Amino acid sequence: MSASDQPGDQDDASRINQEASSSSNTDNETSPSDNKEDEMKRAAARKLIERYFYQLTDGCGNPACNNKYCASSGQLKPLTPDEAAAQAIQLFSQEASLCERHPNKIARTHKMLSSDSDSDNSLTRKGDVQMPTNDVILGENPNYVKLNTTNSTTFLTEQMLYDIIDDCESTECYLSLIRKIGEVFSSIENLSRSFLQTDKSPTETTLDASKGLKKEEVRSLEGEKDKDEDSSAETSENAVLPVDLPSVRRAYAALFKLKTSIFEHSLVNALVTLAGNLQMELPTRKERGNQDDVVNVLLIVFEIPALGSGDFLETALPAICRASEWLPVEVQAKLARIWSGPGRSSLRNILENLQQLVTLRVIVTQFHRDFYVQDENVITSATKLMKILFYANMLAGVLESPDLRNEELTVSMDDSYLAIKLNKTTPPIDPLATELGVHVLDCRKPYLPFSEFYNEPLSDGVEMDRDFANYKSELGKFSFMHYPFILTPATKMMGLYFDNRIRMYSERRISILQSVTGQPSNPYLRLKVRRDHIIDDALVELEMISMENPNDLKKQLVVEFEGEQGIDEGGVSKEFFQLVIEEIFNPDYAMFTNQSEAGTVWFNPTSFESDAQFTLIGIVLGLAIYNNVILAVNFPMVLYRKLLGKRGSFEDLQDWNPTLYNSLKQLLEYNEPDVEEVFMQTFRISYQDVFGSIINYDLKENGDEITVTQENKYEFVDLYADFLLNKSVEKQFRAFYKGFQMVVDESPLELLFRPEEIEVLICGSKNFDFDELESSTEYDGGYTTESQIIKDFWSTVHALSLEDKRKLLQFTTGSDRVPIGGLSRLKLVIARNGPDSDRLPTAHTCFNVLLLPEYSSKDKLKDRLIKAISYSKGFGML
Repeated sequence: MSASDQPGDQDDASRINQEASSSSNTDNETSPSDNKEDEMKRAAARKLIERYFYQLTDGCGNPACNNKYCASSGQLKPLTPDEAAAQAIQLFSQEASLCERHPNKIARTHKMLSSDSDSDNSLTRKGDVQMPTNDVILGENPNYVKLNTTNSTTFLTEQMLYDIIDDCESTECYLSLIRKIGEVFSSIENLSRSFLQTDKSPTETTLDASKGLKKEEVRSLEGEKDKDEDSSAETSENAVLPVDLPSVRRAYAALFKLKTSIFEHSLVNALVTLAGNLQMELPTRKERGNQDDVVNVLLIVFEIPALGSGDFLETALPAICRASEWLPVEVQAKLARIWSGPGRSSLRNILENLQQLVTLRVIVTQFHRDFYVQDENVITSATKLMKILFYANMLAGVLESPDLRNEELTVSMDDSYLAIKLNKTTPPIDPLATELGVHVLDCRKPYLPFSEFYNEPLSDGVEMDRDFANYKSELGKFSFMHYPFILTPATKMMGLYFDNRIRMYSERRISILQSVTGQPSNPYLRLKVRRDHIIDDALVELEMISMENPNDLKKQLVVEFEGEQGIDEGGVSKEFFQLVIEEIFNPDYAMFTNQSEAGTVWFNPTSFESDAQFTLIGIVLGLAIYNNVILAVNFPMVLYRKLLGKRGSFEDLQDWNPTLYNSLKQLLEYNEPDVEEVFMQTFRISYQDVFGSIINYDLKENGDEITVTQENKYEFVDLYADFLLNKSVEKQFRAFYKGFQMVVDESPLELLFRPEEIEVLICGSKNFDFDELESSTEYDGGYTTESQIIKDFWSTVHALSLEDKRKLLQFTTGSDRVPIGGLSRLKLVIARNGPDSDRLPTAHTCFNVLLLPEYSSKDKLKDRLIKAISYSKGFGML
């Protein structure tokens, strides 16, 4: 069929193809008119190939199109630019039909064909538009003189970026850099194939458009297409390999040496587009298998140095965070593992960027009663992303075996409770922790201090009553209590406080209902004790309560000292706890031993006291937390680990017995073959009982016959630590743990706090900053900050020794400990108690009120104050 028989575009394809083929066989010696005609034919052929290319990649725009070689038909699988280029040539050779409604496209240099020959990369300006040029003429667009086809790849490598930057700097035109950034960073596919550790990136399919298009050349290009397909498949297979992070960092370092104003807008817009693509694709990709492209994309994005500043912070980073909310657990786990390994050096920078984003949103957002912090999507999504960093930080640190937290504490079946945990509500299991097989208790030393994850502006701004309501809600509302790493201990304590108070009020309501029905009830946990027999009285009452109705332990505590008048609004309870602790840790009881070197106390493995005594201590510790009272106890950190379910190990000996720890560490670090002669240690150890008698214990059967060698020294150390911290005190700790769990079994204590935070919760802070106390103190009865007596008071207080400062706290608040969050949370009130007199100052410890007469001189004030705080026990405090 002749070309004249075919109308429209198909006729053009047939005619131009025939003419191009015939022109290639003419003699080299042609007339100028023939050369001009050949150039026109080749130009027409290239234009037609361009139209095939756009039809394959963009489509004709007709949603009803039925051309299987058109992207608009829906019958064509997505093609890479290289694949589309080769297939466009193939369609041209087959004289395939073109859609009638094909739009008038503007040439896009980064998606067209490239040349095998070294083309001219110079820039030609026409009008106000600069475009790369080479030998290919495209259409009649007046702004695009020539087409650069030497950079058709849709991904980036370190070297490619260097080359683009060099070209741009040499020409002082950065259009190609901006275009490349927009092309790569806006696409999940393009960015995920960039900066890979392997060099198996898709090859470039090229076309030398200055030559005539022969059949042989078309077949050669078809072969190149096949190679591209194989290469793409190979890349997909190797997509499990992450990006080359050092290469990414070097590339960014080179990029950000330029003025950021050159590329910042383009990069920010590309990242916003990328985030939108992620947000659309991730929800539908959950059922797919390999999602390493998403992992690679996020690894590259979070290496951007300026992500925490400027438009990146205000626009790009929030968009990426919102998209990351849809990350499947498997992708989160892979990110955590990579950030804990090759990416660990970026952990702090990524964390700081996210913290800056959260802080910025907390400061600039206007929150009100219908819109809380928990409702701000950027803050919540950044917090969720920060959780991945939190686990990566643990994985990058020093971890212990998870087997140390697998021991379940149980009691005998004869007990009225079948388990120590009683009806304990198990904290919700974090799917990411399960996927990674790690728990916060496993982390002996994180890569970054856990405190760097606290966000104080957020902690100060969050409404914990609302957050607690979300935590209890069954509607799946966001609660920071599920992300406790970002909250300061003082804020988390408020969450625990709300839980405790609600439980108290619940028990109180139940008691009122019982009284209405005629049943005996008490809305409070009332303890009536004698000062001289405080341990015996408390033990009997608490033991009876725990046997008859342990839920009464969750009522608000009210203490009454026999023969003394007063209403317990908190101060009497504080004194009760203080006296109980002093008695229990008295060496005469021999329930605990003093670790003089470490300044701590530990269970006496040979104590003759009953389990009930240790259960009482556990109850007291639980009641102190439950009633928000700070105790003067000095347990080593291993106790708080054990309370959360982690057995003691060798590293716990460091603050339990530093001398023993150092000795065992020397043994582990000794690598000479004569270890038996140097240390002369067997698997038999010795310790003293309460009477000073030596007791021998074999860590293994016939331990005295087994010498510690290089081969078994680690086993010896582990068994030794396990005996000292676990087995030797198992009976005592089991009773102690039981009493503790009777009170806190249903609270979110384990969810919110790490061991070191529980220590602060129980024992208070060690930061005696009396400047904080002065700043937060309020005045009443006529006193102000400008009153001379107040100025003299603070001048006197700041000059006191630490011991006297402790006494002052004890006198005014009922406790010599600093509450969690610092002295500013005490809210001390100094009230005027009459004119100058010889009376001593007094205090209402329940309300933290100091009653101070207006003494006539500073010396008199100091004298009366020192006497009051030195002789205050059982006197002067209400």
